[in-house]
Amino acid sequence: MNSEPTYNLLNSINYPEDLRKLTVEQLPEVCGELRQDIIKELCCNPGHFAASLGTVELTVALHYVYNTPYDRIVWDVGHQAYGHKILTGRREAFSTNRKLGGIRPFPSPEESEYDTFTCGHASNSISAALGMAVAAARKGDAKRHVVAIIGDGSMSGGLAFEGLNNASATSNNLLIILNDNDMAIDRSVGGMKQYLFNLTTSNRYNQLRFKLSRMLFKLGILNEERRKALIRFGNSLKSMAAQQQNIFEGMNIRYFGPIDGHDVKNLARVLRDIKDMQGPKILHLHTIKGKGFGPAEKHATEWHAPGKFDPVTGERFIANTEGMPPLFQDVFGNTLVELAEANPKIVGVTPAMPSGCSMNILMEKMPKRAFDVGIAEEHAVTFAAGLASAGMKPYFAVYSSFLQRGFDQIIHDVAIGGFPVRLLIDRAGIVGEDGETHQGLFDVAFLTGVPGMTIYSPTYYDELERDIELSAERDEIVAVRYPRGCEKSGAPKEITGDYTVFEGVGDKAIVTYGRIFQNAIEAQKALPDITVIKLNKIYPISDSLINDIGKYKELHFFEEGIKNGGVAELCAAKLLENGYKGQYNIHAVDNKFVPTAAVSAALKSVGLDTDSMINALKGAYE
Repeated sequence: MNSEPTYNLLNSINYPEDLRKLTVEQLPEVCGELRQDIIKELCCNPGHFAASLGTVELTVALHYVYNTPYDRIVWDVGHQAYGHKILTGRREAFSTNRKLGGIRPFPSPEESEYDTFTCGHASNSISAALGMAVAAARKGDAKRHVVAIIGDGSMSGGLAFEGLNNASATSNNLLIILNDNDMAIDRSVGGMKQYLFNLTTSNRYNQLRFKLSRMLFKLGILNEERRKALIRFGNSLKSMAAQQQNIFEGMNIRYFGPIDGHDVKNLARVLRDIKDMQGPKILHLHTIKGKGFGPAEKHATEWHAPGKFDPVTGERFIANTEGMPPLFQDVFGNTLVELAEANPKIVGVTPAMPSGCSMNILMEKMPKRAFDVGIAEEHAVTFAAGLASAGMKPYFAVYSSFLQRGFDQIIHDVAIGGFPVRLLIDRAGIVGEDGETHQGLFDVAFLTGVPGMTIYSPTYYDELERDIELSAERDEIVAVRYPRGCEKSGAPKEITGDYTVFEGVGDKAIVTYGRIFQNAIEAQKALPDITVIKLNKIYPISDSLINDIGKYKELHFFEEGIKNGGVAELCAAKLLENGYKGQYNIHAVDNKFVPTAAVSAALKSVGLDTDSMINALKGAYE
């Protein structure tokens, strides 16, 4: 591959209408140039790499065959949508991807009319696309086509099955494209993975059946009810012949495939053939994550989001971590192994992110004591509750933004039964470049409403280890939340108890917790009169804390989370109940979504960096 690629066709494509002016014979060349462009951009502006390389041919074929944006394409998750962004008017702006003020990391209707639905969490594409298809039919817009793209990893999510179930029983012409690459972030797991691996259906048989049904419709021999009956009969014959039941056709969803997802000309032909077919249908593609870039094909997990790299050699420019502190997630992973070695009841659970949450450390040491349940957060919570109900000590490791999906199960299946599930919440607070869909800003607000919940939010590794150890000793629901990355510096003094006071000499105080406590300590150096109070256990809120902070005439609560329902508001309510007469100021994320930006820039934008703290407090002295 040349370091300076040339683009004979891509330079003439600003929007899909330009793509559709080409011949089908030119599509492989477009795919090659699009793949080169993605590599060229991401080698210096990191993002989700391997997934987008794997869907280049699919992206080109979809925009070639369908009249987008009139026809609706609904991506699932959006990791694979970089080619889509480049072909839909954002090629020049793509260098701003994942940067403050730039284009967003995932498809967003606020950014482009070609982005039909917000997608950052898995498994929602079928449900959203079905809604669009039904709406189009009810509005008399029969010419509009709707396509949902979902990966094999996302297909393990409960929401995907709910969408399939509804699609099978609702009048619609939805096309579901199953992009099967045997990967989520890590390798796909579970029964669906094995089922898709074994699933084989004759494409020639499907084409013959389609042409025959179309002819019989024209002759008036076949109507919709008879068609469904024939499909069921055909499915039975095919199942007996293949000695295999097709789960999709068992739900009256026409199945086509599996076909090679990297043969763009054949893919375009198949899409044209099934485009106007009535009823729900699924097209099963086999693709390779990282296709066209050797290192990414061989090590797809590492190349999911590889950072900067050399586009010629494939060498990743990984920072020298020698002498650097570990990540919070690694401290969790190693601590869990130590506890599991001492206590045979301890087990780990994670929803398709063993490497992201460092549950892979336990998996490698004790493979029978760690469970990757796939992209299925709701199931993961209830599975952990079942383990706890039988006397085990489950640790459920998950990103904050994905824990949102298991909220009902936390209440109904964990809290009501009082089962001691330990929630290890990674990526708590602002996560940066992944933007609105991934910021971990809501977990505190919704967890404090759960009866029996205890929440810790450590700033330092020693705290994290201690909190995890405490959770093993207690038979209660415990959440331990920690940020992405590593600790900024060592603790200025021993952190003990539910809260720790760093005395100033004045009558004003900062109250805070988690990562931004370090910013508060830096602010105290500039304003030494200010007392800083660090919450170690952030919930429940103790009476002693309220009594202690109630002594200050002016309080500033800084919280790296949503303001509504956060700890700051809960403390304010308790202070008022105690007759507090001082000035109470809350500095938190004020009922909005925080956009894409580096963590430092995002913290500054919501007033939680050191300078913002100093500026907020200076009025007390001037």
